Amino acid sequence: MPEPTVCFPRHEEFAEYVRLRRPALLRSARRLMADPADAEDLLQTALMRTRAHWAGIADKSLADAYLLRAMINLRTEWWRARRLEEVPIEHLPETAGEEIAVQQLLDRHQLLDALTALSVRQRSVVVLRYWEELSTQETAHALAMSTGTVKSTLHRSLTILRQELTAQETAVGAG
Repeated sequence: MPEPTVCFPRHEEFAEYVRLRRPALLRSARRLMADPADAEDLLQTALMRTRAHWAGIADKSLADAYLLRAMINLRTEWWRARRLEEVPIEHLPETAGEEIAVQQLLDRHQLLDALTALSVRQRSVVVLRYWEELSTQETAHALAMSTGTVKSTLHRSLTILRQELTAQETAVGAG
């Protein structure tokens, strides 16, 4: 007869904490890492390190701050350990970095102008879904609407944004 598995209370406590706080922690990790897969890796590694010290965290209400600090430290470690692979080139590209930065600012300004064409509800869905990078389910929960409503609102909002941006491009081209 196999022995029953014994779960220690702090293991269960940590598992429950992760179950409840994982979506919020993943959003924080996504803000630290450009690639969503890297954000997942960052969170998992930080959780593993935190699990080893869970008993030492006296005030569990500070666990989010502890994990955030662990993720920041990990990201810094990974950044320092990266390999820089510079490839020398004979000629610099014709588009300078400053021109690219200016174009990005102009694009951002155009997008912000286009967002004013949306209703408050549509703008909220777009911002939560794309700027905050929430999932459809998280967006629905945050706005107290069904996932179907989020999807249809998002579809209509993106159609309006495309029309607005096209109109702006036409106006700039004609002027």
